[in-house]
Amino acid sequence: MKNYILTGTLCMFLFGGCGEHAHDHEHEGHDHEAEIHAEEKTAHSDEIVLTPEKAKAAGVEAEVVHPGVFREVIQAGGQILSAQGQEATVVAASSGVVSFSRKIAEGIEVGKGSELLSVSAEHIQEGDPVRKAKVAYEKAKEEYERAEKLVGSQIVSQKEFAALREAYQNARLAYEALLPSKSGKGVAVKAPIGGFVKNCLVKEGDYVTAGQPLMTVTQMRRLVLKADVSERYYVQLPRIVSANFKTPYNNKVYCLENLGGKVLSFGKSSGDTSYYVPVTFEFDNRGDMVSGAFVEVFLLSGERQGVISLPESALTEEQGLYFVYLKLDEECYKKQEVQLGTSNGERVEILSGLKDGDTVVTRGAIHVKLAAASNAIPAHSHNH
Repeated sequence: MKNYILTGTLCMFLFGGCGEHAHDHEHEGHDHEAEIHAEEKTAHSDEIVLTPEKAKAAGVEAEVVHPGVFREVIQAGGQILSAQGQEATVVAASSGVVSFSRKIAEGIEVGKGSELLSVSAEHIQEGDPVRKAKVAYEKAKEEYERAEKLVGSQIVSQKEFAALREAYQNARLAYEALLPSKSGKGVAVKAPIGGFVKNCLVKEGDYVTAGQPLMTVTQMRRLVLKADVSERYYVQLPRIVSANFKTPYNNKVYCLENLGGKVLSFGKSSGDTSYYVPVTFEFDNRGDMVSGAFVEVFLLSGERQGVISLPESALTEEQGLYFVYLKLDEECYKKQEVQLGTSNGERVEILSGLKDGDTVVTRGAIHVKLAAASNAIPAHSHNH
């Protein structure tokens, strides 16, 4: 019996590693079998087995890590804004009462030249400005056409004719500026550019005066990222080449290099009441950005060589400590504690815990963690 136990123990040491699932089960005796499994469990209690089929179904992916280039990172708060020239303020051309020509809400799309609302002074003491402008235009036109017929015979002087012509042109421009609405009541207010309504400052029935802002239309083809950087990083600002940013509404990280982004300016000073210096970028809007949103910004500057980094998705956290899962073979994994450095929003620097050539789970780490916590070893069965 001792010979059988000695032989079984030797086999366990030779073949008992994770991924080595061939055991000699031709030995007889229940006690001998239990001893083998007890020793195997002790030797490999930190190893987790997940079959390739289950790993694939759970979306588990891994990558081999190698030291590479990693940029210096400055983290800051920031905001997404509309780019200059991509936004227009709609103002009232005359005084009167607001009447919307269509349903207007923030975010609704409008075409260039489309009627947004009308401003009518029909029942106001000052009278309808459209009607007044039309009367003035028709009178100036009539006087100009009469003088045009008489100037040849010198009944009207060239000086008088020039004055009448100028008065007619001004009256025509004033009348055309006060375009009548589709309803025929009041002055039509149209979108100066095509885009989206950013905000609406008036409501149905409001009284407005000429020149008063009514709403803002933004094209949002290009957006601006404005980062507020602490003064202590001021000397590093000229080295900033790009940035990543994370939005709060979808927790997604965007890379300016992939959005046609470029640095616009570095602030030369902080504000009177602020200890932050602005750094501004411009980039393409790919359709899922919210102008005005506050974001987390990762400013990227000089390159560092020989840095091991991993995607943020590779990390799991337990009581303030961070772990990754090493893939040892096709179905065997091991939990590994790591020390973190800086993060650029997409990837994080690993200071210790990994070496060149390690294979690390980068997607689906939570499924490997759950497999370990359940104390179940899927597909690690033994046929006795």
